[in-house]
Amino acid sequence: MLAVMMLPTFLSAQDEVNIGKSNIKLNSRMMTPEALWAMGRIGSVEASPDGKQVVYQVGYYSVKANKSHHVLCIMDADGKNNKQLTVSSKSETEPTWLDAHTIAYLSGGEIWTVQADGTDRKQLSKTDGQVEGFKFSPDRTKVIILKSIPFHEIIKENPDDLPKATGRRVTDLMYRHWDHYVESIQHPFVCSVSGKAIATEMTDILEGEPYECPMEPFGGIEQLAWSPDSKTIAYTCRKKTGLEYSISTDSDIYLYNIGTRKTTNLCKPADYVAPANDPTRTLKIQPVNAPENLKNNVGYDQNPQFSPDGKYVAWLSMERDGYEADLNRLCIYEMATGTKRYIDWKSDVEAFCWAPQEDKSALLYFLSVWHGCNNMYSVNWKGEVKQLTETWDDWTSLQLANDGKRILATRQSLSAPTDIYMVTPGDGKSKKADVRETKIHQISFENKHILDQLTFGKVQQRWVKTSDGKEELVWIVLPANYEEGKKYPTLLFCEGGPQSPVSQFWSYRWNFQIMAANGYVVVAPNRHGLPGFGQEWKEEISGDWSGQCMSDYLAAIDDAAQNLPFVDKDRLGAVGASFGGFSVYYLAGIHEKRFKAFIAHDGAFNLAAMYLETEENWFSNWEYDEAYWHRPQMPNAKKTYHDSPHKMVEKWDTPILCIHGEKDYRINYTQGMQAFNAARMKGIPAEFLVFPDENHWVLKPQNGILWQRTFFNWLDRWLK
Repeated sequence: MLAVMMLPTFLSAQDEVNIGKSNIKLNSRMMTPEALWAMGRIGSVEASPDGKQVVYQVGYYSVKANKSHHVLCIMDADGKNNKQLTVSSKSETEPTWLDAHTIAYLSGGEIWTVQADGTDRKQLSKTDGQVEGFKFSPDRTKVIILKSIPFHEIIKENPDDLPKATGRRVTDLMYRHWDHYVESIQHPFVCSVSGKAIATEMTDILEGEPYECPMEPFGGIEQLAWSPDSKTIAYTCRKKTGLEYSISTDSDIYLYNIGTRKTTNLCKPADYVAPANDPTRTLKIQPVNAPENLKNNVGYDQNPQFSPDGKYVAWLSMERDGYEADLNRLCIYEMATGTKRYIDWKSDVEAFCWAPQEDKSALLYFLSVWHGCNNMYSVNWKGEVKQLTETWDDWTSLQLANDGKRILATRQSLSAPTDIYMVTPGDGKSKKADVRETKIHQISFENKHILDQLTFGKVQQRWVKTSDGKEELVWIVLPANYEEGKKYPTLLFCEGGPQSPVSQFWSYRWNFQIMAANGYVVVAPNRHGLPGFGQEWKEEISGDWSGQCMSDYLAAIDDAAQNLPFVDKDRLGAVGASFGGFSVYYLAGIHEKRFKAFIAHDGAFNLAAMYLETEENWFSNWEYDEAYWHRPQMPNAKKTYHDSPHKMVEKWDTPILCIHGEKDYRINYTQGMQAFNAARMKGIPAEFLVFPDENHWVLKPQNGILWQRTFFNWLDRWLK
C-alpha cells in the first residue's frame, strides 16, 4: 500500500484540500490505482523571455480529500535548480512570463504575479473571482480576461418571484453541452494594465453578441492571440446559436482592432451568407459543402497565432462543415493581401508554433500523428515538411524556448507520463537525415520517484492483415510480470472517437500499464477510422460503424490468439469507452464466443435514441448520414440503424460490465442503463457502475479508484 501523502510544509496537515508531491513507497513493483493517482500531472509550460528558465504547472491529487491542488514550479532551462513557487492553499495555474523576472498566474479567479525567486507576490486583478483565463499583450499594457456572462437565449430565465424554482424552460437546441446546461457563456474582455494593477473597466470584444469565445466544451485562451504590436486580437468563434449551432462545426478566425473596436472575419468575405441546410441530414451532401463554397472556410477554424513579424496569421483549419474529424490543416493568412495557403500534409496537425524569424530552414514547427506516434515536424515557405523526431512517443505540446534555437515541448508514452523536454532541431546543413540531427534533452522528472519503483510491461509493435487486404498497426503490451513460456489472459482495447488515434498516449484511467500490472496482455489495434494512416483510412468509418472497423478488431484479436504464444485464446476480454463502448456492445452480438468478458464505458447502445439525445447533432448527422425516421433511407443510415447493438441483444451470451456517468450529455447514461437492463433480463451476468457526478470521463480521485477496482474485479472474475 501507499504511504501517507506529504503536504507542502506551508500547509496544515489537517487541511485535506491542499495536496503536494507524494512521498510514496510501494509494497510491490506492480502499478496500482493509488500509484496512478499519486503521480503529478504536468500542465501549462512556458519559457522565460530570455530563454534561461521554465515555469510550469503540476496537479496533485488526494484520494482521501477527493480533490486536487495545482502548484507552480520553476527550473533552469537545462532542468537544474527545480523548485516549487506555490505558497497558497488555493490552486495556482496558467503561469506566463511578463518579463525575465516576473510570472503572472491565475489563483482564486484572479490574476496574480510573483517574482521568479518566489518573492513579491501581488494580486493584479479585482473581479470578485471571475477570471477564467487571461493573456497579456506583448507590450504588457493590456490583458485579455476570459469570464462568463449570463446567457438566456436558449434556456429562459425564471421569474424573479420564484427564486427556488429548479425548472428550466428550453426553447431551442444546444441547451446542454458536454456536462452542463448552457446558462452562461464565456466572453473575452480587454483591460488596460497600469503599473502593478489591472483596470476594473473592461471592454467586451463580443459585446451584444450571443456567441461564446472560446468555444465549448474544451476551448481555452489558446483560441485567442495578440498581434506583435499589441493593437489587434485574433480570436476563434462560431457565430451561431440554437439549432443552427447544433448541426454545424463552422467556426471562424476574427480580427478585433483595439483602437477602432471593429471586427473582421479572416475566413469569409463580408457579404457571405451561409446556404440553408436540412438539419436532419448530413452536411456532406448539402450546399454548404459544395466545392464552390469550401473556399470560405466552412469547417472548424481555431487557435490563431501571429507570425513574429505580424505579417501572417496561422491557424488550424478543417475544410468541411459538420465534420469534426476532417483533416486538421495548417492555414497561413497573409495580412497584406488576404491570401490563404494550406500546408499539404498527410495527417492531422495537433499543435504548432512559428519558428524564429532568423531560422531560414523552417517556417513553422508542428505536431502530427503518423503510425501510432505523435511526432514533431517542421515546414518551410516552400511547403516542404521535415520530420524532427521519430520515437515511440506522443509529443503533446511545443513552443519556442526563446533562445533562438530550441523548442520547449512535452512528451508522454504508453510507458511514461508527461514530462518536459528541450528539443534542438538540426540546422539542415548535414547530409544526415533531419530526424538524426535532432537532439532531445529531458529537463523534468516529475514522477521519477514513483516510476523507479515500478515494473512496466514491454510494448511491441505489430502489423496485422485486415479483411480488405490492408494492414493495421497493433500495439501489444506484455504483462509486467511476464515469464517466457506462460500464457496470459488478454484484452482487446477498443478506441473511442471514433477518430481518435491509438497512439503512445498516457491515461490515468485507460492505462495500459496498469492492465499489464494486473497480469493482462493488451492488444490495441489502430483500426480503420483512426488518424495517422491517411485520410481515406480515417474516413472509412463514417457510415460504417459496424463494418470494416469491427472486422479489424476481430483480425487483431484473432492474430494475437493464433500467433502470439503468450496469449491464452480461452481467456479473452474486450474493453472500451465511447465509440469503444459501442464497439464492445456490438462485438457482444457477433463475437461467436471469442470473448469471456466485456466492459463498455459510456458506450452508444441504441443509435436511434442517441441521434436525438446527444447534444452535438452535427456528429450523428455526419456519422449516420441522416435521422432515423427518413423514408427511404440512404444506404449508410439504413445500415447504421439496422446494426445498432440494441437490436442484437438476442445474440448476447457473455458477462458484461456497463459503466456510465449521469452528467454525460455526449452519450447519455440511459444508453448504459439500457444495455445493463437488457443483459440482466436475458439472464446474462452483468453489473452497472453509474456515477451521478461524472461526465463522459471519470475525474474525481475516489471515483477513479472505484472505476479501476471494479474494472479489474470484473475481469479477474471471468478471465482468471
